[in-house]
Formats: sequence, structure tokens, C-alpha cells
Amino acid sequence: MAAYSRSMICLISMIERHAFLTTRSCVTVESKRYVRGLRRKPVRVLFPENETGKVVKVPQIQSDEPKIQRETKGRIISAGTQHHEERNSVRTRTDEQSATKHAFTVTKNEVDGLRYERASPGDKRLARLVSVARSRTFRDHQGKILLEGRRLICDALDAGAKPQTVFFSTVDRLRELPLDKLRRATLVKVKFEDIKLWSDVVAPQGVIAIFSRPDPARLNFASKGHSVHLSLICDNIRDPGNLGTMLRCAAAAGCHNALLTKGCVDVWEPKVLRAAMGAHFRLPIYPSLDWDDVENHLPKPVTVHVADSSGSPDRSREVEVNVSPEPSKAGDYGWVSSRPNRKNMEYEDYDSDSDSEHEGLSLPRVDTKLYYDSWAQSPTALVIGGETNGLSLEAVQLAEKTDGHRLFIPVVPDVDSLNSAMAASILLFEGRKQLLKLLQTSGKKHQCKAERQFP
Repeated sequence: MAAYSRSMICLISMIERHAFLTTRSCVTVESKRYVRGLRRKPVRVLFPENETGKVVKVPQIQSDEPKIQRETKGRIISAGTQHHEERNSVRTRTDEQSATKHAFTVTKNEVDGLRYERASPGDKRLARLVSVARSRTFRDHQGKILLEGRRLICDALDAGAKPQTVFFSTVDRLRELPLDKLRRATLVKVKFEDIKLWSDVVAPQGVIAIFSRPDPARLNFASKGHSVHLSLICDNIRDPGNLGTMLRCAAAAGCHNALLTKGCVDVWEPKVLRAAMGAHFRLPIYPSLDWDDVENHLPKPVTVHVADSSGSPDRSREVEVNVSPEPSKAGDYGWVSSRPNRKNMEYEDYDSDSDSEHEGLSLPRVDTKLYYDSWAQSPTALVIGGETNGLSLEAVQLAEKTDGHRLFIPVVPDVDSLNSAMAASILLFEGRKQLLKLLQTSGKKHQCKAERQFP
């Protein structure tokens, strides 16, 4: 306040020393310094003694300070208002962007009304489920199987298999699947690098699914109407590629079912699935069967034939079983193993120096027949043995029991036996041809008989 008083006194003294120049109705003050003081509002102006009594108001000076204050104040108020409005506008835009982003995220996580999840960087579900599905022990314990690739997953869904979890890399890969059959499954979008890390194939397609292990009796097989009365029995097939190829041939030949003994590789092994090319969902497959169960899955009456890789029509009618203690290849004993396939075979003790166990062995007698001769004239089952251990003794006994034959595929001399999967394909399609020919012949006979009765 004291500073303000001093500035006002100094201003008045300076005004008294200077003369005023009047121009028209305005008063112009010759100012030199104290610009700040001139901006203040004076109370009155005192003239010299000869002009006492006259008071001249300075309208400009009166109006400048309030105007400046009003303008400054208005600017501050307008600036504050503008800043507040800008803040509100920014906040509104942020809220709108967040709402739009949230809506976009919800829309982006849906495909044709089907919601899916996005795997976080630390998500271990893919690694855990794939590890479980690759182990036969865990597959049997938890009842889960792993299917990879669009075609195999589509075949499983068309057959009625129940999916649990589907992992995919892009939305386009998910759209390739029948989405209406994935309503109850958990869909997880993962990186392609994660799928490639856990995939068994060189060029993965970007989609992996975990299914409940299907029951063959509850699946819907599209090719059921084209099947014939022909069954495939796989005995000790331990190579996944061979087993998958056999199942694929059985599905292509229209077999009624496929039966696997306990010595075979797991039918849901990934390599078997890839080699079978969807055959698991085109015909009923019953794995891990005892020979008593095998007979229960066969129609009655039925004729069981066994495939022989070394026999010939000129050889003895008795099946020669290799009882040599030293192992040999399948072609040396016609895919027939001398060791019975019993339930407790892993606990049996064999003395390789003694042949007493083979002295009282009753070898079955089965006739040999060329594969293109007539052998499929009724419901038929074909037994294919593994290339390492050959046919089990129970298989040959079942062939003898049902009046079956040893089917022989001739090859040129000095050539080893055919691959078991190749032999199975030849025999299965030959059996289908003979069964269809039998149906056509019987149909013509019934037609001729009906024409005779009703001329």
C-alpha cells in the first residue's frame, strides 16, 4: 500500500510540472516515464493558478484501465473457460475412444456370433493339452485325443465327435471349420509360432483341436451305406505308418469294421491319424481287443482268412510256424509267430536252450490259396500280421476254425515279401470285388426266379 501511495504522489507532481496540450475535446499528456503510473485511474487534474476551478476529466485514461482490466480479465476468463472446455472435450473424446475400443474388442473377439479367447503370453494350455494328448497313458486315462489340420477336424465334427478345445492362429483358419458344431468348445487364438512349436508336421496349418475320445458305436459314418461284409483284423501291427495306411485302405474298400489286437500300436497316435487320412471317422475301429473279443465283433457265420507272404500253392498244406530261437524276418515264416498272444505273455519264461515247449504243439492246418481265386463268398474277415512278429498263433487257429485260407500274393523270385500295408490293400480290394460280384450274381438269380414265378 505504501508503494502504491508513493507512485501516486510522484504521478501528481509530474503532471503539475508539465503543460497540457489541448486538441479539440481531448487532452493529450506529454509522457516520458512512469507508464505503469499513467495506466492508473486519476481522481482529478489540477491546472495552474490562472485556470483554477477548471477540472478536466480524462475519458481515455478513465476508460483505458478498466478496459484493459476487463479485457485482461475477459481473456483470463475466456482462456480458463476454453481450457476447461478443451479438457472436457479431450475427456469426452477419450471416453468415446475407450468405448469404441471396447466395442471393437468385443466385436473382434467374435466370429459369426461365436466368442473366442486370446491367449496371453504366459498361457500354457496349448503346451499342457498337447503333451497330454501325445502320451498314450494320458490319452487312456483322460480320454482325450489330438487332431491337427482342417480336414481331419472337419471329418471328426461331421462324424459327431465332441470337441473340447480348439487352438487357431488366424480367424480365417477358424472360419474354415463348421462353426455351428463348435458352440460348446473353448476357442483360443494363439500365435502361429506356438502352434508350429507343438506341431508334429513340417508345415502346420495353424489349427489344433482336442476332442473327447469317440465311441465307435455312437459315431455317424457317411460311407456306411457303401460297406460290404468284410472286416479287417490287425494283428501285432506296431508301425504307425503301416497301421494308418491299413485303416485308410479299409475305409476305401468299404470294410464293415476294423479290429485291432492288443499288440498293435495305439490307434490315436498322431502318426497313425496322419497316415489314416480321416479313416478313423469313416468306419468303426475297435482297438486293444483280446481274441475272444475279436470273435464277438465278427458276424456269424464268418470266414477268417490270413495273409501269407511266403507260402505258395505248391507248399505243404500245414502252416509252418517258426520255432527257431533266433529271430528271423517275416518272410521266413509266413507272418506267423510261434508264441501265443496271451494276456500274461510278458510274465512267461522261455528257455531258449530247450525245445520241449514245442514238442506237443498242435499246429493248425490251413489251405493255401492265391489271392485272385474265389475266397470271399460269404461274410469275410482278413487278418494282417505285423512285419516283425508276424501272425499270432490265435489268428491261424481262428482261420482253421472257420475254414479259412492262407492267401498268397505271388512275387518274382529273389524279392522279399510285400509291405504289410501293401498286402492288405491288395487283398481288401480283391475281397470287395468278389463280394460285389457275388451280390450281383445273387441279385440276377433272384430276378430270374421272380420272372419265372410272375411271367
